Order: sequence, then C-alpha cells, then structure tokens
Amino acid sequence: MGLYEEIKNAREILGIPEKANIELVKQKYKEALKKWHPDKCKEDKEICEEKAKEIIRAGKILLGYCSNYLIDFSKEEVEKYISAEELWLKKFGKDPIWG
Repeated sequence: MGLYEEIKNAREILGIPEKANIELVKQKYKEALKKWHPDKCKEDKEICEEKAKEIIRAGKILLGYCSNYLIDFSKEEVEKYISAEELWLKKFGKDPIWG
C-alpha cells in the first residue's frame, strides 16, 4: 500500500475530510480513541482493543505526515489568507468616506 492509500485509509478511520488542519486531525483522533478505548468501550473488549489499535495506527500515520509537512510562511502564501477587510485596505488604503 502506498502513502496516499495509507493516508486515505487513516482519514476514513478517523472521519477526516481531504482538507483538514492539524487541530482537526488531533480532535478526531482523540474523539475516536475516547469512543473505542478498551477501558470505556461498551462493546466486546477484543473488538475495542482492535479498533483502538487501528485508531492509534491511523493517528500515527496522519500526525506523522503532518509533522513532516513544510509550512510556507512566505508573504505570498500568508496573504492568501488575509481577511476581506485587510485585502480592501491593502488595495485601496484608508478611504475618507468609510473611515
């Protein structure tokens, strides 16, 4: 199985969409592990243990991938995510009518 298939499978296990930030990955991982933790799970203990192992594996794959991802802090990349107000001020400056 290739890296993409591993990541896709891990995303499906944790219920994560194709586009997600690290916080969502951590949140979904914690939620899934809390639900299937063998000490708290209402299902058969063996099923819970297997599911918990699967969740831990999925978490390691996704968090490992995220930790190796380089984040671009360049001006061009950061400016892709500025607010509409910031964009307006950048393009037009302070307008005397709007303050």
